[in-house]
Amino acid sequence: MNARARTSKRAPVARSGESSTGRRASVVPLLTIEARLKRALRSHLRLLGFKRTEEGGLAPPDCSKESFRRLHFIQRRERIQAERRFIVEKWPLLRGHFANGSEVDASRVAPRLELIQAHTWQSDLFRLAALTWSVPVSHGYGRRMRFLVWDESNRKLIGLMALADPVFNLAVRDSYIGWTTDDRRKRLAHVLDAYVLGALPPYNMLLGGKLVAALVGTREIRDAFARKYSGVRGLISGEVKPAALVMVTTSSALGRSSVYNRLRLERYRLFRSVGFTSGWGHFHIPDRLFATMREYLKAHGHPYADNHRYGDGPNWKLRAVRQCLRLIGLNTGWLRHGIAREVFVCELAKNARSFLAGRSKHSQYAGLPTVAEVAAAARSRWLEPRAARRPEFAAWHREKCRALIEAPLRVARGERSTGQSAGAVRRSHGSCQPRS
Repeated sequence: MNARARTSKRAPVARSGESSTGRRASVVPLLTIEARLKRALRSHLRLLGFKRTEEGGLAPPDCSKESFRRLHFIQRRERIQAERRFIVEKWPLLRGHFANGSEVDASRVAPRLELIQAHTWQSDLFRLAALTWSVPVSHGYGRRMRFLVWDESNRKLIGLMALADPVFNLAVRDSYIGWTTDDRRKRLAHVLDAYVLGALPPYNMLLGGKLVAALVGTREIRDAFARKYSGVRGLISGEVKPAALVMVTTSSALGRSSVYNRLRLERYRLFRSVGFTSGWGHFHIPDRLFATMREYLKAHGHPYADNHRYGDGPNWKLRAVRQCLRLIGLNTGWLRHGIAREVFVCELAKNARSFLAGRSKHSQYAGLPTVAEVAAAARSRWLEPRAARRPEFAAWHREKCRALIEAPLRVARGERSTGQSAGAVRRSHGSCQPRS
């Protein structure tokens, strides 16, 4: 038989449940949910450019900021597609709250925080504005406080802030505070995490992201927390705890943060770096694949399929993905994406660490500034000098915000995107590993 004949000869096609030798096969049929999940996960991770490490985890394609942003692109595109009807309906009604560059005077910017109530036009505006972020915004969980940051000089939207319950386990935070497991259980209620924090165009061109971040450490934030949660019984503990917010944490979505590391403003208490995460998480598992994982867990009667209420344990989604990977025979190390996020803390109380560790009985807020005091310092340090150096911000038009929102859809159609992404405070110069 010649070479051509040998290569063209095909092996017998196995019947369902039967091997090519006629014996019963033990392999999973191709069209089962396990096989589809495996194929979809492998295909998705290859598309993102992830590589396998010797330890069984994942490594990002490279360490640049743009590379990290591309890793979020597919999930962001899916989010925009899901919100398409909302965008079309709400943009004409809410577009006037976004600023043109010609409407912004850096010397007169006067921020005001508005706490959002659910099911209001302000809630819709927050939802719409958050779609401009280059990294998809989570919904938060547990206690939540969402704020619109307004400019009183022109009644336009500067940016967004959202605080929610922090993750239970965060090694660098706990080490910085000096927490024991018991301390953390008793006093985590005094900490929130800023899961949305940034400025919209054209304010982000004037370093408005730094301004929004600086507003976290103000009396208005402390007082809003006290008003909302005074006398409220904890869902997990069942106890009524003092409503004293003493610390807010946040983390960079794209590796090492150049924004927070350069956050200096007179004597005020701003964010400081306390270290890096170890690079575990589930951001690289898109919503559509996670929905299929939940279906699979549900078919197996696994409690994690619907165990997503606050109080059911820390990081339910991470645990659900891990269980699914284990059940379908894939390496749970795929949850290690390799992007070490930089973690920051803002201490509202002067004795925050001592209070959280149980060494002080009462929190002390002496010297905590107001929003107006922070704004005055921010105008002279950041906004006015940047406006003088970069006068092109004045050419920004609000319609470009809608272009930012819909950019992933245009890219999918092969069109060029325009505009400057919002949420600048969440950006960073990427670094796969922490610098010493």
